Parts: sequence; C-alpha cells; structure tokens
Amino acid sequence: MTELKKWDFWRAVAAEFVGMLLFIFIAIISALGTKNGSASLDWDLKVSLAFALAIATLAQSLGHVSGAHLNPAVSLGLMVSCQISLLRFVFYVLAQMLGAVVASAIVYAVKPKSIIALGLNRVSVGQGFAIELIATLQLVLCVIAVTDKRRRDVTGSAPLAIGLSVGLGHFAAINFTGCGINPARSFGPALISGTFKDHWVYWLAPMCGGIAAALIYDFLLYPRTHDFSTRKNKMGTLGRFPVWQYHKYVLSSCTHMAPLTSRFYVLNGPHTLG
Repeated sequence: MTELKKWDFWRAVAAEFVGMLLFIFIAIISALGTKNGSASLDWDLKVSLAFALAIATLAQSLGHVSGAHLNPAVSLGLMVSCQISLLRFVFYVLAQMLGAVVASAIVYAVKPKSIIALGLNRVSVGQGFAIELIATLQLVLCVIAVTDKRRRDVTGSAPLAIGLSVGLGHFAAINFTGCGINPARSFGPALISGTFKDHWVYWLAPMCGGIAAALIYDFLLYPRTHDFSTRKNKMGTLGRFPVWQYHKYVLSSCTHMAPLTSRFYVLNGPHTLG
C-alpha cells in the first residue's frame, strides 16, 4: 500500500491511461478512415501498421514512466512473474480500461455520422480539429520524450522513433484531414493554391496539441525537479534542444517520404473541412 503514497506510482498510472487513450484512438480511427466500404489488402496493411507504429511510438514515449504495458494481459504476465505488484496491476488495468473507453467515446464524437464501419464522406470543422490535435499530440509527446536529456534508457534510434510517430499521425489522419500536424507545411501549399477555407484548423489544432503534449509530459508524466520559474529562466537553453532535434530527426528519418508528401499538398492543399 505504500505505493499509493508515491507520485511516481500515480504518474505511471496516468501514463497507462494516456497511452491507452492515444493507442485506441489512433487504432480505431485508422480502421475507419478508408476511402471505400470494403476491406482490402491495403486496408489490412494500413491498420496493421497503425497498430505497430502506435505501440512503437508510445513505448518510446512512455516506457520510462510506466513501462508502457498498454494491455491488461501484459500487465498480468508481469505481475505473475513478480515484476509488478498486485496493487500496480489493478490500477494499471483500471487506467487502461478507462483510457480505452474515453478514446472510443472521442472517436464516436469526431467521426462523421455517415460512417458506420468503414468509409468516409464529410468531416466537420470540429471533428477535423480534434483529429489534428490528437495526431499532433502523439508526435510532440514522442519528440519531447526521446529528446529528454534526463533519460538514460533511450538505447534505440530517436530519429526512427520520431519518424514512426510522423508516419503514425498520417495513418490516423490522412483520410480525414490530409494530416496537417505542421502549420508551416499546411500554409505553403495553401498559399500557392489559394485554398484557405478552414485553414485556421491546421494552425490552432497542432499548436494546441503541442502545448497539451508538453504540459502532460512535463507536469504529469515526468516532471522536472526545478520549479516553473527556474525553468522559465532557463528556457533559452532548455527550450532549443527539442525543436532543433525534432527537425533534424524528421529530416533524417523521413526524407524518403518528402516527394509523396510534397506532391499531395502542392496538388491538393489541405483537405477542406465542413
């Protein structure tokens, strides 16, 4: 019972909730966002990759906080092998179940009414905003986590993790909004093509997603030891690293995606919402 008195325990439980919410949201919405009403090999591949990318991204982002179980069966196995306590197992499972329920409710709220199982017709501004926000949130959360200088457990490739996170956002959002998750990338093609209807969504939603990710990570999942005023004074040095690394990592890991992405945005611009 002493675990209940430790903030690390509750941060781990919160990480399981956040991780499961993002995982289920992305998994379900990737399955919904197809352009036809029947399953195909392409659809099977897309959904399978979305699940794999989601787990890879979240394991890198949250593994150092909770272990990123994201599955009651995994938590049970670790409890049986005496790697976690019964109390932690119970709270992890409760957090995972709650995250899955909340994610399912969000999907139900943001998906167009015409979608029953598969296929897509119209996306409202509110629905597009929510999808862009969450797609950006998972990306920025991954960026902040893998570039955190306090961590000593990142043994894999940070560029690969961030590249997978970018791919994951596209799997989830591209059939709904065109997957902005980057205001600058959305602005350039929109300016050239003169397509600015609902363009504010591609600015405000990613910005809100980025802010939410920073607040969740820095103040809930993995708080820094110094207080906010000290961090604000040091922002000139601490704040540059993630942004610089983000662009470096995305460029190094996703160069092969650039031609396809560029053609999509130059020819079509961001998807029109509503």
